[in-house]
Amino acid sequence: MGTSAVTVSKALAGKSGMSDKLRSKIIKKADEMGYSYPRGTRNILHDHLEIGIVIPDKYFEPDSYYAILCKQLIKKLADLGHFGLLEILTPENEKEGVLPNLMTSGHADGLILLGEPAKAYYRKVAQAGVPIVFLDFYDEQANADAVAGDNSYGAYRLTSHLIRRGHTKIGFVGNTKATSSIMDRFLGYYRAMLLNDLQVREEWILPDRELTGGLVDPVLPDELPTAFVCNCDITARMLISLLKEKGYRVPEDISVTGFDDFPQGNPGDVPLSTFRIDTDSMIELAVKALLERCAGERKPFGRLVVGGQPVYRESEIPCTNSEL
Repeated sequence: MGTSAVTVSKALAGKSGMSDKLRSKIIKKADEMGYSYPRGTRNILHDHLEIGIVIPDKYFEPDSYYAILCKQLIKKLADLGHFGLLEILTPENEKEGVLPNLMTSGHADGLILLGEPAKAYYRKVAQAGVPIVFLDFYDEQANADAVAGDNSYGAYRLTSHLIRRGHTKIGFVGNTKATSSIMDRFLGYYRAMLLNDLQVREEWILPDRELTGGLVDPVLPDELPTAFVCNCDITARMLISLLKEKGYRVPEDISVTGFDDFPQGNPGDVPLSTFRIDTDSMIELAVKALLERCAGERKPFGRLVVGGQPVYRESEIPCTNSEL
């Protein structure tokens, strides 16, 4: 072809430095010669990529936080000329370590794993040789890029806000061993308490779910704090309902904050103070990272952290009585 080996290598790797016409010519010749190169690289040089989006069944419900993220992902991929293919990870397949059909069938050029499954499962998927990005969770030992919200800082901001409003007895609601997001949110709460020389009482750390992800009602202690920081808005709503059943008013008796700014709740529910992660940026960065991997880019795996802003509403007020 009269083309250097370096140029051929760049063409097949999707790198710059040549015209589209020359690139197409090199790819066509490689196809004719039966030359094999990574499927992701090959497709990204053509029209479209097929990107698998895998969500554990425990997180996927109509109008759930992850369902909304999935819709945003599919739209972003479509805007870029690619296809988003959804697969629900069943509890059985997660437990038995069965790889996603989109992966084993060869239909997916890359994979976005949305929501944290069991550690053994996502590490197995990360070792399967398909470009992959973890979205909304991370693991420093897995061979995958990750994009997550700034969970620790968000919970720190919410807890610090309650402390500035006079609360010194603050609890946390969430199973810290269930997901990396909940653990990071707990650490943000803990940091704010520690920096203000406030006691973190074990009986005020209330699990809200099983390790498998199923939600459970928190068990309220005999002595309650004046405020709770919840790991998500769904848990905050659950806690508020439970407190009301026990005769407590929110926020008059106990202040409550959530996280995610989703869902908004039913008419008549107290508007939640919460923390809103920039999900648009999360989606954009996750897609960008995966497309770069599909294009053959080789660099150390990393974690991208996306910020957000606290949203203060009516579920918390200044502390006027430290004794319930």
